[in-house]
Amino acid sequence: MGEGKRGENGYLGYLLRQAAGAYRHRVERALADLRVTPPQFSVLTMLAAYPGISNADLARLALLTPQTVSTIVANLERAGAIVRQPHQYHGRIQQIDLSETGKSLLAACRERVQGIERHLADGLSREEESALRKWLVRVATSAPR
Repeated sequence: MGEGKRGENGYLGYLLRQAAGAYRHRVERALADLRVTPPQFSVLTMLAAYPGISNADLARLALLTPQTVSTIVANLERAGAIVRQPHQYHGRIQQIDLSETGKSLLAACRERVQGIERHLADGLSREEESALRKWLVRVATSAPR
């Protein structure tokens, strides 16, 4: 990594994938002893941000397939990290919330991931970090030509 086409002269798309893969690997290692995967961390994070969310909405927000979210939710429920209850008006929809165990688990995960996030921004000025964040959002939200 970091040389030839895997370095600064590489294709932007490949470099984005390479960086995302490296980030994911760091997060996997940081959360391994907590027995939490990056997709599970994403689901826990979205549940904290959007309490009572449905599986379908959770899949969209966490950038995961509905099938993957169903498996993650079942595993997190078995571990006591989340609770499900029927929607007040739509009986077939299950609302999902973090349990106290889930909140504690998420707090432990966040502490570790925030360290990785801080490391990502090391050496960047506020302006550079802001420009990078804007560029990443633009990449994610702009329609292909």
